[in-house]
Amino acid sequence: MTRPDTEDFASLFTREVALLDVRAPIEFEQGAFPGASNLPLMTDDERHQVGLRYKQVNQEAAIKLGHELVSGDIKAVRVAQWKAFAQAHPEGYLYCFRGGLRSRISQSWLAEAGIEYPRVVGGYKAMRTFLLESLTQHIDESDFVLVSGLTGSGKTEVVQALSATVDLEKLAHHRGSSFGKHATDQPVQINFDNSLAIALLRLHAQGKTRIALEDESRMIGRCALPISLRDKMQTSSVVWLEEPMPVRVERILHDYVEDLGAQFSVKLGAEAGFDAFSARLLESLQNLVKRLGGERHARLAAAMQAALDEQQSTGTLDLHREWIRSLLSEYYDPMYEHQRESKRSRVIFSGDRAAVTEYLLDKGF
Repeated sequence: MTRPDTEDFASLFTREVALLDVRAPIEFEQGAFPGASNLPLMTDDERHQVGLRYKQVNQEAAIKLGHELVSGDIKAVRVAQWKAFAQAHPEGYLYCFRGGLRSRISQSWLAEAGIEYPRVVGGYKAMRTFLLESLTQHIDESDFVLVSGLTGSGKTEVVQALSATVDLEKLAHHRGSSFGKHATDQPVQINFDNSLAIALLRLHAQGKTRIALEDESRMIGRCALPISLRDKMQTSSVVWLEEPMPVRVERILHDYVEDLGAQFSVKLGAEAGFDAFSARLLESLQNLVKRLGGERHARLAAAMQAALDEQQSTGTLDLHREWIRSLLSEYYDPMYEHQRESKRSRVIFSGDRAAVTEYLLDKGF
């Protein structure tokens, strides 16, 4: 039985349906949906040539050129890729930008190869519009509780232990501080927006409107929170984590030294990876020079360099604890204590990581 084309966008995203994106690679890079596979009808250059022909002559001439550019072995390879995708994802759908000519051509070529595969009516543009509208609606209809606390207190671990939650730092692929970059890049803003909209859509589809979020600033690295979400977070209830300094130092050591170093090692190899990791740490500290002041920055930079030198020569991490402890006590803690004072009237519970996690789970998060 042939499945019909669809414009049930909510179902596509809540059911995590496989999506075949036949737009050009540059379009996919500028904005895409999580989990979508880009198997383009045309390359960027082919699309550019067809676009010029459309502007200079007309649509008929552009379509003719497109068929000339994507023919023979080139066409056979692309259809084979779509066919493999369709066979691997029999419940999926394909789409182009507006759900028009490119997706219809892809459909017809697949049909010639013996596979009837449905498309998304309206394509990427319609799905993107739906997500932006649902994002605004679901932010408005949600009751957020913020997980807050001093740096290294385990806020992310609390969020990850819950089910009625959105892990904003995971979606942004960034840990949310000056040292928060990973070895690999963040998503573009459009992709972050799409992922956030889908996450909220899925929670609301499950009837979960009371949602826990990690307390974040307006920017998570280069990804900006929607203004409406940030505004609502400014008045949301807060749970506050209290963890002792030694525990926080070890958590920072694991995240920003051990884990980040391992990421660079996997990406670049041991030697080049360590060099890149070292440069990243020093760069992250340099970004705070105006806030730290010259003398304090120089002292922390020297301690960090000594720790990196020892790590490289002996493999031990002991000296890293010194600059981490100083950075927490001299910079991050005073800043967060000030923030806590401003949020004191909104704090509904405080305790260590285990207690806060248990509290939120008991409340249905």
